[in-house]
Amino acid sequence: MVSLGKNLKYSVTMPSKRALKLRCPICKKAVKNTDAEFPFCSDRCRTIDLGKWASGAYVIPSPVTDVDEQIRESTPEDSGDDS
Repeated sequence: MVSLGKNLKYSVTMPSKRALKLRCPICKKAVKNTDAEFPFCSDRCRTIDLGKWASGAYVIPSPVTDVDEQIRESTPEDSGDDS
């Protein structure tokens, strides 16, 4: 308790840490970061995820290019001939 003068007091407490709820990316079951199969809840979910990667279900997008950059790449440079 901290005193603010005449009869005014308030309690000083630290904000509690927010518990992060970790979920299996496949079935959304709660998991702990200390589990052997983390971030999955089971070997089954780990295998399903591996199958998705192997089949191409997960795709890492290519970098987005600027439209002006695409136009410059597709148009040939002037060779300096002014005919």
